[in-house]
Amino acid sequence: MAFPSISRRKSCTFLTYLIVIFQACNGFYLPGSYMHTYSPGEEIFAKVNSLTSIETELPFSYYSLPYCKPPGGIKKSAENLGELLMGDQIDNSPYRFRMNVNESLYLCTTPELSENDVKLLKQRTRDLYQVNMILDNLPAMRFTNQNGVKIQWTGYPVGYTPQSSNDDYIINHLKFKVYIHEYEGAGVEIIGTGEEGMGVISEADKKKASGFEIVGFEVVPCSVKYDPKKMTKLHTYDTVASVGCPQEIGNSQIIREHERVSFTYDVEFVKSDIRWPSRWDAYLKMEGARVHWFSILNSLMVIFFLAGIVFVIFLRTVRRDLTRYEELDKEAQAQMNEELSGWKLVVGDVFREPSHPKLLCVMVGDGVQITGMAVVTIVFAALGFMSPASRGMLLTGMILLYLFLGIAAGYVGVRMWTTIKGTSTGWRSVSWSIACFFPGIVFVILTFLNFILWGSRSTGAIPLSLYFILLALWFCISVPLTLLGGHLGTRAEPIKYPVRTNQIPREIPARKYPSWLLVLGAGTLPFGTLFIELFFILSSIWLGRFYYVFGFLLVVLLLLVIVCAEVSVVLTYMHLCVEDWMWWWKAFYASGSVALYVFLYSINYLVFDLQSLSGPVSATLYLGYSLIMAVAIMLSTGTIGFLTSFYFVHYLFSSVKID
Repeated sequence: MAFPSISRRKSCTFLTYLIVIFQACNGFYLPGSYMHTYSPGEEIFAKVNSLTSIETELPFSYYSLPYCKPPGGIKKSAENLGELLMGDQIDNSPYRFRMNVNESLYLCTTPELSENDVKLLKQRTRDLYQVNMILDNLPAMRFTNQNGVKIQWTGYPVGYTPQSSNDDYIINHLKFKVYIHEYEGAGVEIIGTGEEGMGVISEADKKKASGFEIVGFEVVPCSVKYDPKKMTKLHTYDTVASVGCPQEIGNSQIIREHERVSFTYDVEFVKSDIRWPSRWDAYLKMEGARVHWFSILNSLMVIFFLAGIVFVIFLRTVRRDLTRYEELDKEAQAQMNEELSGWKLVVGDVFREPSHPKLLCVMVGDGVQITGMAVVTIVFAALGFMSPASRGMLLTGMILLYLFLGIAAGYVGVRMWTTIKGTSTGWRSVSWSIACFFPGIVFVILTFLNFILWGSRSTGAIPLSLYFILLALWFCISVPLTLLGGHLGTRAEPIKYPVRTNQIPREIPARKYPSWLLVLGAGTLPFGTLFIELFFILSSIWLGRFYYVFGFLLVVLLLLVIVCAEVSVVLTYMHLCVEDWMWWWKAFYASGSVALYVFLYSINYLVFDLQSLSGPVSATLYLGYSLIMAVAIMLSTGTIGFLTSFYFVHYLFSSVKID
């Protein structure tokens, strides 16, 4: 009789959990970091990220320049894997804000600028370096007018050089405008993740949570010349008279030897109707929506065109030929075999082992891994889980996904190997090669680029400790999982060919034009679906813009997969029709050749759109990262095309009844 009471107890417990879950779901939000409310007068300190430039693409530490240091010393913020790889170095700063208190404060006066200080400041100014400041996880934003158009930027320049002068002037006075929203803590429960950790505002904390939340952070940079004798008498955070940005060059702070630079700032708090969940909208304004739609419509036109060709191949050609072939009796089939032409003649050679089968299996395995990583990452980003507030999370997520998808890479690569060879002998070697092929290429390129970054003393250089972490992740997670996937691939039943392979290979008829010309030309169709979105991606990477139209990117990715599959199938059928049974590698590169056009477009972007990029070091970095991207695209698109063509050929010849 104890069972009913136990059952009731379990039911009550389950209902209690359901009630708690439903209560928690009332205000669930995943913005990237949990909301922080500040009481009036509460101190908030801004943080500073690495100095960045669209001219050099070499990030440097904020404190590599003679700026004011925090009273308690420089403290680095905890950084994730993605932030370290991206060259972010977030430190504390002396800029102090008191919630809802407007004030004008003095920071410090530097010692006399040395020759090295002047040289460094001038170089950073002329290379258009930006200071990236962060308050409550929001980057500082500034607005400029160019030809009557209001342009939005993140960060502010180190200095500026007037057109009518050869002198450089340092930005030493900042006018901050902090937008705040009054939060009363009514009926909202917030659960979030981010660099601050996890936070929950419960019923008991609602009264404590009442206060102000920061929803905007703007800066107006100025250069102001102060009298160093007067300023050195002040202490940090002493109140000073508010000043405007001087219009005359003579009132600005020149960068010159033996000059002493005084740093000050103004803070103005402005109440705003913007709510905390919407505060990133100002940074993620989607511009050029029509261009994205044009890209999608262009891709759809290509897809329908190719789909029409595939439709014709299947319904008008293949089905008709197979129906005729199956209706004939054996004598008529034998007579017909002598008169056959096209793909039906290569029935005894179509599944002949390709050249370099191991390399093909390795590239297909790595392609599966990269494609899976890209699809899952973009889906999660499109659903809003990859918030820009969580810096480095996108790259961190991609790396972790790639590591764990090693099991899929090993399985597909080894199963393809056993299918081609008819035996699982050598599967360990294939698995090891899959685990080391693409990561090895990336490792070699990154190491070469890292020596360049080390030589430039840039924060973009990967620290030696991070190298060991990456190697540990590679050999302790990716390699074992790839070997496990390979083992599962040997246990799976190999794909059986529908026809036997002749002992003597059939001679391939000579053609007027080389087959690789058609393969290279096929890559233009997938590139046509990709290149518009590629422009926005390159702009976000190299021009310091936020890219957050992952919904469009997901649609473009799906269209790209369809186009790659269709292009490869059409090209494979064309080769079989001219009695070319060596289709394996051609099917891979028919869609994989899009990578060549991506790399050429990257060079075009460097020459015509990144004209500000200066120096061989910056160009080498750009080309190195572009090469990694091109190799990844080649493996991914090539794998999509090859696997589609393989199953197309298998289906095509499984319908042929031949003795």
